[in-house]
Amino acid sequence: LHGSSMLRLSASFSLLYPPSLSPSVSHLRPRRLRALVVAASASPSARSLRLLEWGKVCRAVASFAGTAHGREATEKQLWGVESVSYERSRKLLRETEAAVRLLGSSGGALDFSGLDTVAVESAINCVSGGSVIKGQEAMAVVSLMLFVESLQVTIRAAMKQDEDSHNLLLPLTETILDAVVSKLLVKSIQDVIDDDGSVKDTASPELRRYRDQVQALESRLCQLMDKLIRNADNEASLSEVSIVNGRCCIKITGDKSSSFDGLLLSSGSDAGSMIEPIIAVPLNDELQGARALVVRAELEALSKLTDKILLELDNIQILMQETVTLDKVTARARYSIAYDGTLPDLYLPNIEHGIVNAAKDEPASTTSSAQLTKRPWKLFIPNAYHPLLLQQHQENLRRTKKDVASATAEIRRRRIYGQDIAEEDQLASELDFMKIRVSELERNHPIPVDFMIAEETTVLVITGPNTGGKTISLKTVGLASLMAKIGLYILASEPVKIPWFDAVYADIGDEQSLTQSLSTFSGHLKQIGAIRAQSTSQSLVLLDEVGAGTNPLEGAALGMSLLGSFAEAGSFLTLATTHHGELKTLKYSNDSFENACVEFDEENLKPTFRILWGIPGRSNAINIAERLGLPLDIIESSRHLLGTAGAEINALIMDMEKFKQEYHEQLQQAQHYLMQSKELHNDLEVAQKSIVDHGIAQRKRKSRVVSEYAVMARSIIHKKFQQYRESAVAQRVLEEEKAAEKAKSEGAKGPEPASTSAPKKTQNTNSSMVTEANDENGGIPEVGDLVYVPKLKNQATVVKIDSSKNEVQVQAGMMKLKLKLKDVKVQKQRTSR
Repeated sequence: LHGSSMLRLSASFSLLYPPSLSPSVSHLRPRRLRALVVAASASPSARSLRLLEWGKVCRAVASFAGTAHGREATEKQLWGVESVSYERSRKLLRETEAAVRLLGSSGGALDFSGLDTVAVESAINCVSGGSVIKGQEAMAVVSLMLFVESLQVTIRAAMKQDEDSHNLLLPLTETILDAVVSKLLVKSIQDVIDDDGSVKDTASPELRRYRDQVQALESRLCQLMDKLIRNADNEASLSEVSIVNGRCCIKITGDKSSSFDGLLLSSGSDAGSMIEPIIAVPLNDELQGARALVVRAELEALSKLTDKILLELDNIQILMQETVTLDKVTARARYSIAYDGTLPDLYLPNIEHGIVNAAKDEPASTTSSAQLTKRPWKLFIPNAYHPLLLQQHQENLRRTKKDVASATAEIRRRRIYGQDIAEEDQLASELDFMKIRVSELERNHPIPVDFMIAEETTVLVITGPNTGGKTISLKTVGLASLMAKIGLYILASEPVKIPWFDAVYADIGDEQSLTQSLSTFSGHLKQIGAIRAQSTSQSLVLLDEVGAGTNPLEGAALGMSLLGSFAEAGSFLTLATTHHGELKTLKYSNDSFENACVEFDEENLKPTFRILWGIPGRSNAINIAERLGLPLDIIESSRHLLGTAGAEINALIMDMEKFKQEYHEQLQQAQHYLMQSKELHNDLEVAQKSIVDHGIAQRKRKSRVVSEYAVMARSIIHKKFQQYRESAVAQRVLEEEKAAEKAKSEGAKGPEPASTSAPKKTQNTNSSMVTEANDENGGIPEVGDLVYVPKLKNQATVVKIDSSKNEVQVQAGMMKLKLKLKDVKVQKQRTSR
């Protein structure tokens, strides 16, 4: 103890005891003295952390860290929750959110359990202090550098997924991404040090030569010792080779002496005699010298390696620091994931105007809910779990399932090897019991509590029976506030809205202090007085059983005054539990008060651990006594003494509870119907969209089919038209050739007749061909005639006639075609003019 602390301690003793009765400090036990010093020096906020069992939460979160330094850093950070500012809290929440995102995308890439940070720290201290590094420490440095290199690849891959991931991960991982990993140093260490930390033979030529020498000497010594043992003549003695201080000796047990000369190193009746043969002394000396040379060569190799590590020492320290930091953040993320936590919407109250406003920067959680927007909540935590109760339940369930698996494997092993059947039956019965235990644990899951505190509420009064969950509810709110402040997810359902508190003060449990002569009531008052003095307009105050431990009337009056003082002092939020019915009436005289009660199942005579908001708790003692069979005259007398006013109040509260229960049932039913209507609406929208998409697809398909057939038709028509044209040209050429030959033959008979008759005959020939062709097709068509086109199997109207080419242009519907006269048949001709 420092001198000033001892003076203060002595002064406190002089105040507590008269001089004649004041005990001496030397007479106190050391443990009680330490407890007194801690009690005297602890602040109300530190006591509150102890009452809320914050240390257990810190250890639980730290257990998710992979390295020893990570666990230590995590627990140290969590214990510093009192000094964390609002901006720091939001930064911690963003880090945890980024780590959760990184764990979801990278899987096992963030497993820090393979790193030996203790060995890395020892290596840094050795190198910086001028000592030679050990092989295992060097390999720990290699593991760290390779892990960081792999982690950088994983982080960059996760950041490339989308812009949101990049913006979220960059602040957390920017430093470790910029860290330099020396691949040359990694290769240098791996060339010298083996995976087990030993120096490799290839570290230097001298080391290889000295180790070969040691191996040869050891082989020669083994052969020599074996020869000496075989040549021993004394059969009554037993001999074996042993090593004493690195020297090869022979251990002889028995009464008779050895058959060879040697140096007696040790002797004993039970242990035998250790003898170094004279012939082996030179070899042992040479072996010791060779081993010393090996050690010196290894030291030289490690010394050179130490010089190389010294050049990269700053980078190694940065890698170590950033790895521990990331391990610390990942521990918070793993804890939040393991217990299915929710990212809270942490906000800072607007103190000047007395209202709650969101922070100007981006919210820690973008989760929104219609229930949050309908009413301005000061604190909204649905289905909140006490972290220690949830942790205990999961550990018990995991342990029991492990026992079931072990028992099942043991029974299977006994059946395979045919061991004792009786023990197998006992194991089977134990296995059945453990399975029942697993079923009970799965069925008896911790019951969550809903916290919905309106914005205008400053003091919340919770009433209800003992063991109903009032104290657990207070601790749940307190721990949730601390967890959000230090960057942890809250173990509740989405969405979660919670204010940032500068401190959480609690007065929970029995604060009786024998060392300070304080009763339970006095201990509570002292703690509440300290809380009242230090709490601010940004503090959360948790008071358990206000006014308990004294006369009920005085306790109720004192409780009402205390809660009224907290409301008037501007404390941001105060939660108090009580058994005093008078405290329920504060709501009706002060709008900043609100009532809530712990629900009690009168049918089964046990609490349900659910909180009913807006309803004051009622007394169930007389009703419970009646159901438990207490005599009727005692029950009636109790009710008479209680008075009609109390009975009317209880009846009114019963009606309110019934109305509240009906309201919740109808609300749940309405929410169910609303959900169904939303689902039906979504289904209708999907069906409508499907119908529209199907109609569009059908129209597109029909249009595509028509287009395809149109293309095919145009292709066929074009092909046929080409064929008709080629056929007409060939026919014309043939006719012209025939006409030319005929004219030539007629010209040979005489010039005059040939010249006068040739054109006429040619004309007659062409006319006869047209006449013959049209006689076969029903005559020569005229413009406007209706003709039949066999190749189209359809009728067409004549539009134009070209007699010189024996062609006719017809129109069939929207198509116009040029055809030969022989390819049409006249069905109807116009009347001759």
